[in-house]
Amino acid sequence: MNHKPLSRRNFVTLLSGASMAANVSFYSNNLELPVKKTLPAKDLFSIKGTYINAAYTHPMSKGSYHQIQKFLNERMGNRLELKTFDGFERASVTASFAKLINASSEEIAWIPSTMFGENFVVHALDIPKSKAHVVTDALHFHGSLHLYNTLSKGGCKLTCIKPRENKIELEEIRQAIRPDTKLISVSLVSATTGFSHDLKKLCEIAHAQGVMVYADIIQAAGAVPIDVKETNVDFCACATYKWLMGDFGIGFLYIRKDRLPLMQRSFIGYRQMSGFVSHILPYESPGDQAFESESAETMSGHFEIGTFANEGINALRYSIPLLNEIGVEKIYQYRKPMIDRLQNELPKAKYIPLTPSDSVSPIVCFAFKDAAKILKPKLDAADISISVYEHMIRISPSIYNDMNDIEKLISVLRKG
Repeated sequence: MNHKPLSRRNFVTLLSGASMAANVSFYSNNLELPVKKTLPAKDLFSIKGTYINAAYTHPMSKGSYHQIQKFLNERMGNRLELKTFDGFERASVTASFAKLINASSEEIAWIPSTMFGENFVVHALDIPKSKAHVVTDALHFHGSLHLYNTLSKGGCKLTCIKPRENKIELEEIRQAIRPDTKLISVSLVSATTGFSHDLKKLCEIAHAQGVMVYADIIQAAGAVPIDVKETNVDFCACATYKWLMGDFGIGFLYIRKDRLPLMQRSFIGYRQMSGFVSHILPYESPGDQAFESESAETMSGHFEIGTFANEGINALRYSIPLLNEIGVEKIYQYRKPMIDRLQNELPKAKYIPLTPSDSVSPIVCFAFKDAAKILKPKLDAADISISVYEHMIRISPSIYNDMNDIEKLISVLRKG
């Protein structure tokens, strides 16, 4: 991903004002909610305390809550919603997500989670049976690393690149590619440290040697600009409960249109059917077989199996149009000074930086010995939420945060 550096003028604009309000405005998308807003969008949420932990799970907005209420009214059959409301309609939400990553709706399938998406890709490419070679890196999601480690025990070949100075070097990935390499699998933004790959360059390296690329984008979609056409990535997937501001149990799988014919169906279900004809009931046409069925040659026909988490889909009716209206690039520019402030100040208090300074990530991480033991009680007392692990912390501001939140956090952490 290539991002223009902030000019001094833009940087000053972002920092000006006590609320650090950016020169960004947007309107609610026909959803009966507040009209005009500016960043920070605090009043779109009902957050108590100081929450700088969106990489863990993003708080749901009032607008998404409202959409779920409408769906639940429909499910209850209480006639509180107009007959024209259809909480099961998904096409508009698919289109909104496709717009967010510059894909077409035909390249998107609904999935239960990011890990389902990655498993779909791995099995559809027949990697377990073919025992092909996969390249990944140690900053990929832990569950994904477990996936490939498990497959390696069954005969697949695996190369895992270790970080150097908190980065994964593209040259090491290039050198790891072999004639039997079929897939490079990475997290676009690492949940572990916030390291972000240059996805376009990674795909150029892979494609030059006939290798395909999968990107886990759960910590990127909605937080940093993604252009699947520009990067030419083959596959990517994400759940929606983080930066897409949705809920658990629903996500998206993107597969580049020209890659779909290469994908085998590894799981089969009723949503994949293009047609089903029964020959067993009265008035049905006779046939030699009890039934006939065909699969659709679409993303749905390959990867959508059964029922969906419709509450989560309805949450996205508000949140993804909101992200598109604000613009993810503007969200990135708004958040960057907060990340920079943390990277500049916390090392002075003996926090060891884990996130490269040039990362476009919405996440910034630091190592701190006995962090959970020492810092967690102080953060709880100050009513501040970040991710605290045994020996590290992860901070992830979003559109409802401002520099006041960051200064409050820094003040507490300095006492650590």
